Parts: sequence; C-alpha cells; structure tokens
Amino acid sequence: MSKKIVEVRDLKVHFTSHKGFLWNKTVDVVKAVDGVSFTLEEGETLGLVGESGCGKSTTARAVMRLIPPTQGEILMDGNDLMALDAETLRRARRDFQIIFQDPYASLNPRMTVGQIIAEPLVNFEIGTSKEQREKVLTLLDEVGLPGSAINRYPHEFSGGQRQRISIARALAPQPRLVICDEPVSALDVSVQAQILTLLQELQSRYKLTYLFISHDLAVVRYISDRVAVMHRGKIVEMADSLSIFKEAKHEYTQLLLDAVPHPDPTRRRR
Repeated sequence: MSKKIVEVRDLKVHFTSHKGFLWNKTVDVVKAVDGVSFTLEEGETLGLVGESGCGKSTTARAVMRLIPPTQGEILMDGNDLMALDAETLRRARRDFQIIFQDPYASLNPRMTVGQIIAEPLVNFEIGTSKEQREKVLTLLDEVGLPGSAINRYPHEFSGGQRQRISIARALAPQPRLVICDEPVSALDVSVQAQILTLLQELQSRYKLTYLFISHDLAVVRYISDRVAVMHRGKIVEMADSLSIFKEAKHEYTQLLLDAVPHPDPTRRRR
C-alpha cells in the first residue's frame, strides 16, 4: 500500500482589493483558489491541469506556503504546515521543493551554477564545503550537464540547460515532494521531451512525488498517474490519467479535450 505524503483539505486563497482613506473598505474579493482538496501518495505524479488563470500556480504556491492560504489544511506526513512557525517551516521545506516555469527568471544571474545548486545545501547545513561541491558535481552529471558548468553563469546556457540546473537545485536537499510549475512550457518541443524523460528517470531513482502543473494536456497525459482538472479555483474532476482522457465526465474537461488540435482537416469541432 502506498504511503500518503501530502493531503490538502479545503484550501482557499482569496485576494481582496481595498479603497478609502485608510484602505479599510473592501471593494472586491478574488477567489483564486476556492476549496481545493487532493492527496499525493509516495512516488506518484498528480497532474493539475486547466486554462491560464484557473488557480493552478496559486495552489502550488499556497501548498509551499510561499503565499498565505486564507483557509484550509496542508498536511505533510500528518503534520499541518499551516500551524508551523517560521523557523520550523523553513526546516520543513527541505522535504518539498519547486521547479519554476521560467528557467531564465528563476536563476540568480550573479551566482555561478555551483553556488545556485549548493544554496539549499548551505541553507539546510548539509555536509561540509567539500561534500557540498561533490554533491553539486554529482547532480550536474545526473541532470546531463558537464562538471565544467560548476563555475559558469546562467546566461551561458540555453533554456533547456537552465531548466536542468533548476532541477538539480530542487533535488539538492533530497526532497520527497517536488512541485513542477509548468516546467516545460517555456521550452521547445524537442527539449520538452528531454526534460520530461529526465524528470521520470529522477523520480524512479529517488522515489520522488510530483505535483505537475500544466495547461498542456499532452504533457500531462504523458507524465501523470492521476489528473485533477481545475476551473475557476475549484477541482471539477479527478481520476487516473487513462480515464480522464478516454472518458471525461465533466463538461469543462470535455471542452478542454475538444480544444486540442487534431491533424484531421475533415474533422469538425465545437
């Protein structure tokens, strides 16, 4: 029986706008995430899919506690991340890391690749300086980059190579959960396939659990064990990947699937 790693219960993230002399009058409330619940089991990939603006990335950032949730519970191994103080939460973050969408914006241009990948090791005080350097070299090799990259800067690499650096950084503290926030959407199609294959190989090697966020149904179908379809801040359908793409139940899921272009000039679409 698989072990439950993460359980999210009734997660809500609401943003309010104010006006008035002291900004004390609420004008509007945007319900970016409105009652989302899901679980993640060890070694599985849950694909979170939906159109832009539906709340996917906000959900990811709330689970990471990068933005404060308005309501709900986020349990990791039974411990509520919402109840942790700042220092305890900082230490807990060793177990969950994130790969951001933009490989150009997510890497510090003033740091070398070695410093970027070693930063989590330094932050969590993992190993000596020598051990940290050896770990960085090992990670570079595992993501398909040469050891000579350790002293180079992000601007010297292509988009796909930068995303490999981001993956190496995320894996440095040996997390159990990795949130992939559209990690291939900014890359060429051929490079996307390479990165997806790399993520699957690393998952198998380290028994990683992925929350994979994307608006690309083909990518989600390829990598996910289960799929959750999100619409206007809510999960409207969740099932295993095969069932979702073969026999979608919810009307919105059917519309998403129908919107995918098919190479058949005689086929009519709604």
